[in-house]
Amino acid sequence: MAARTRPKSDAPDASDRVSRIREGVTAAILEQRLLPGTKLGEDEIGDIYGASRTLVRTALQQLAHEGIVNIEKNRGAFVARPTPADAREVFEARRLIEPTIVDHAIDAVSPDWIDRLQRHLAEEREAELRGDARASVRLSGEFHRLVAEMSGHSIYLGFLKELIARSSLIILLYRRHDTPACGTDHHAVIVAAIRKGDREAARAQMLSHLTEIEAELFLKDPAADELRLADVLGV
Repeated sequence: MAARTRPKSDAPDASDRVSRIREGVTAAILEQRLLPGTKLGEDEIGDIYGASRTLVRTALQQLAHEGIVNIEKNRGAFVARPTPADAREVFEARRLIEPTIVDHAIDAVSPDWIDRLQRHLAEEREAELRGDARASVRLSGEFHRLVAEMSGHSIYLGFLKELIARSSLIILLYRRHDTPACGTDHHAVIVAAIRKGDREAARAQMLSHLTEIEAELFLKDPAADELRLADVLGV
């Protein structure tokens, strides 16, 4: 492969290489091309990005800090497998911060931002019409990130990027069959409320939207299955 001929170097663009690895892995997770539990080999990733194992390890450690990757002693790095409890915590956190993000977005509203949001909605509808599930998942996450960028609140944006990546893994693991990950109609209603400057409606729509996404997930603790199995075998 051509990628394997790239020279591996830590300088002078080490931070750029780390960022490229992080962004590449995160994008693959958002598009659900990397499945939960997938092993992330340092040598293979290094060959793909022309980076040393030191840089790959740094990128994977950063992703592990964000909860997107698990690093297991003597086994390596793997795409995280969130539990039902993890899923509930992620959506609880999103419900806490995203209505406030919408508040800040309304403060920053402008014709240019509304145009960007409308163009994004059009992309989402096109992906949905052509049945492109991977693009739909990615664009759904990008919508929420775009609203956070519009808000101008860098701390919330950083938190939300992590939560969106975790949400993608959660949706992949626990989404009910043929259930859409994030409705474009909901996004359109949120944009309409932002455009009108209607804080109450925008906050309520965002909260309702996130609650519905979580409600469409089949979050069942493994312990519940074990209990029922024990009951059955006991009979």
